Amino acid sequence: MAEIARLSVGSEQLELPVFEGTEGERALDISKLRAQSGLITLDEGYVNTGSTRSAITFLDGEAGVLRYRGYPIETLCEHCDFVEVSYLLIYGELPTAKQLEDFRASIRRHTMLHEDIRQFYNGFPRDAHPMGTLASVVSALSTFYQDSLNPHDPQHVEVSIHRLLAKLPTIAAYSHKKSVGQPFIYPQNDLSYCENFLQMMFAVPCEPFESDPDFVHALNLLLICHADHEQNCSTSTVRMVGSADANLFASVAAGISALWGPLHGGANEAVVSMLEQIRDDGGDVQKYVRMAKDKDEGFRLMGFGHRVYKNFDPRAKIIQAACSKLLGKMSIRDPLFEIAQQLEEVALRDDYFVERRLYPNVDFYSGVIYRALGMPVPMFTVLFAMGRLPGWIAHWVEMMRSPTKRIYRPRQVYTGPTEREFVPVEKRG
Repeated sequence: MAEIARLSVGSEQLELPVFEGTEGERALDISKLRAQSGLITLDEGYVNTGSTRSAITFLDGEAGVLRYRGYPIETLCEHCDFVEVSYLLIYGELPTAKQLEDFRASIRRHTMLHEDIRQFYNGFPRDAHPMGTLASVVSALSTFYQDSLNPHDPQHVEVSIHRLLAKLPTIAAYSHKKSVGQPFIYPQNDLSYCENFLQMMFAVPCEPFESDPDFVHALNLLLICHADHEQNCSTSTVRMVGSADANLFASVAAGISALWGPLHGGANEAVVSMLEQIRDDGGDVQKYVRMAKDKDEGFRLMGFGHRVYKNFDPRAKIIQAACSKLLGKMSIRDPLFEIAQQLEEVALRDDYFVERRLYPNVDFYSGVIYRALGMPVPMFTVLFAMGRLPGWIAHWVEMMRSPTKRIYRPRQVYTGPTEREFVPVEKRG
């Protein structure tokens, strides 16, 4: 028999079913609460509210655990590339050799943009933020591919998935090329996913280009670590927009806009700005640590702590190791990385940070490694979007296929004026 929780409201007794997930997470089912009692729950920011049941990603913030479809993030980073992890997230299982080969081949066939889409870039200012460009062009894809917009047609959905995975790196790289005044570089389909993106970003027509294998490996790790993170702000946005039966392109464009926020995907840009501020002020890490502890200073150390993780972010460990290896190989003594290492040491030893569980998160090191790869700061969040794309797709598909799917429609507790008498404009004093 299912467990029941009982809620007392005045003299009324309400029974709420308790649902338990496969990893032991327990939740009160309040779906019939309003119908039975006229009450709703109030949970600002939805921090204690489960919006859905999902089989995609398991996250235990207390233990520092992250798994995609049951596989630890550490294992996937060691054995898979980003395309294979994308297949796992979207389709639920690791692909066979034949399935993976077919998946890669299909993505390669869709990497080019319609030539008319290239003309869109002429309408953006040169200094336009690439996230604004990315969201705009992804949304515009729905006007070019009207043959695949039905969210309830499996074939339409399948081709849209492949088109988005293939074209997002091209759209992103063109955003960068526009900003630096260089010609667009067409995709080269004999290259891997990450190799192709790097050549579209950094190649020029007047000389040959070959990606450094360590750069490719580091980019793969970054994309895998960002691929999904359960019901975060942008993923919830994709699901909310998709719940209205919006097509995949429109839903993902909305997710990109949510990711653009500095409290979400833009956090890695803020980390680099903070490290540069410390560097420019003489590199006195202890000074800024003291400022962070003093509430009157109004200074916040960016890249520490997480909304969900109350332990060390497992993704940060992976990226920190890759960052050390990459900078070591390149013989780069990056002062920002040295400052980051000092801040990490403080966070792991200082009682102030330990007691508050303010450990370095994924944004803390990703900005530094993006710098090492030669990425301009405005592209950091774009790379986050590239990584998060398969997670967005997986959640959108899962929601569309759910037999309990409903349009998202949160309630509210109204706190405005009660009914007021209308006063004609000539009588308003």
